Amino acid sequence: MSLLENDSVFDLVCFKKASALGIIRGASSNSIQGLLTACILGGLKFVELTLNSKGALPLIELASNEFSDDICIGAGTVVTLLDATQAVDAGAKFIVSPTLNTDVASFCNEKKIAYFPGALSPTEIELSWISGATMVKVFPASQMGPDYFRAILGPFNEILLMAVGGINSLNAVQYLQAGASVLAIGGSVFTPARIKNQEFGVIQKEVYEFVSVINFHCS
Repeated sequence: MSLLENDSVFDLVCFKKASALGIIRGASSNSIQGLLTACILGGLKFVELTLNSKGALPLIELASNEFSDDICIGAGTVVTLLDATQAVDAGAKFIVSPTLNTDVASFCNEKKIAYFPGALSPTEIELSWISGATMVKVFPASQMGPDYFRAILGPFNEILLMAVGGINSLNAVQYLQAGASVLAIGGSVFTPARIKNQEFGVIQKEVYEFVSVINFHCS
């Protein structure tokens, strides 16, 4: 199944069906292929490479060119319009930000690029949504807990929420049951030590466990 509607348009339906996103921070040219192979073998179909990693743009370009048949690559920690334009030029198919940036939102809407801004309060979440967010990233999710998602979706039942921060295979189902559309795993799986030591087998195992829990719940 293609991860994109065509060569450039992000497939939201596929993203929601997958319900899982990997966040990789601190990858290098020596580790990126092993990391993405571990993600693919573990069952992930969407991965965000953060721009506050050294050499992020060349890594996004490499990943988009070499792995696009198996995994959809996006850019994370996008904080400026320049970040967004450079990431898209490098091949990123979606943009993730720690907060809402209206210039980035306008750019993504104009270019039909999926945009996931970070928000926490009800006001921030609503503003992100009406500014054109494809889905709103709630971070840090673990500080609020699953019940927060249920509470937010009471008055805002049409808003799509992504849970980021402190998500793992043990609590994943709680967040899905509370209404989160997508869950993200990051630093707990893609740790700096594992990346440095190229412990790709360990990463693949934990990715697989996470994806399996989600797939079982959603089946």
